[in-house]
Amino acid sequence: MKAAVLHGLHDLRLDTVEKPSVKPSTILLRIHACAICGSDMRILGSGNARVTYPAIIGHEASGEIVAVGDDVKKWNIGDRVALGADVPCGECAHCTNGRGNCCDANYAVGYQFAGAFAEYCLLEPMMVKYGPIIKIPELVGYEEAALMEPTACILNGFELAQMQPGKSVLIIGAGPIGCLGILVAKALGASKVYLAEMNGQRLEEAKNFGADVYINSAKENMIEIIKELTAGKGIDRVFTMCPAVEAHEQALHVVAKRGVVNLFGGLAKGTRPAQIDSNLIHYKECFVMGSHGSTPRHNQLAMDFIASGKINVKSVITHRFSLERVQEAFAVMQEMKGLKVMVKP
Repeated sequence: MKAAVLHGLHDLRLDTVEKPSVKPSTILLRIHACAICGSDMRILGSGNARVTYPAIIGHEASGEIVAVGDDVKKWNIGDRVALGADVPCGECAHCTNGRGNCCDANYAVGYQFAGAFAEYCLLEPMMVKYGPIIKIPELVGYEEAALMEPTACILNGFELAQMQPGKSVLIIGAGPIGCLGILVAKALGASKVYLAEMNGQRLEEAKNFGADVYINSAKENMIEIIKELTAGKGIDRVFTMCPAVEAHEQALHVVAKRGVVNLFGGLAKGTRPAQIDSNLIHYKECFVMGSHGSTPRHNQLAMDFIASGKINVKSVITHRFSLERVQEAFAVMQEMKGLKVMVKP
């Protein structure tokens, strides 16, 4: 089969590799769509301790089951499914308490397990038994289903931030995750959604997603504008949906008293540590927390949101490439020419 194989840093090649064979307790999936995630870009540029070369990465995926192990009873050939990334081990205290994304083993599709930038992907026994494999409803297409995973990550972040209807939301970063974040915030009943972004082109693209206030933080003082617009009260829920340490630092200046800052965006290896004014936390009595990944429950919830039309994830897709053009697809992501880039093997 054809697969995009990562041989080292900045070394992604389209190779012909052996097609996986179904084994007991496994599922063979024919991949129909796999979107590029920001974490894929970090793996390409900075590596990851969980990824061993040569590797097939990619985890925002959907496809059709073409073979199942003899002992697999829950799934059938022909089933259309979408994948989450985080795979619970099913044994540690986190997994047995429904927090599989915090699993001590920290397994994930596209990391220790082969990913989906390929024509076929073999779902390992742990994934089949415990992992986020979600059936795609009839009216949901493969492209939309592939965006279940990032939507689930956002839902996890909003849940941990104790999002409630009527709360104001600030999203820092207008990439694909930030734009999806606007849609999720609206679906969860945010009273007002603010969006801050330094890249002018991305800010313009984000204006299609219905935030109430847009701030060009390269030209405007985000902190002062938010203080003015909120009469000094700040924002109830602040999400840093970009890989910028400066966003982590600025978030504390704009969060409301008793508000929540979610450091959602992971930072690239080698990024300087954030310089935090802890007095802001002390006097505001605000909460600073992080979130990463999602659980099978969040993925099912995300699929339900997509199927019901509460979130139009397809609106975030701006580019589509065949697997043969995967290097071009990654280049588009690197140059931030659009939002979500979809690879279709």
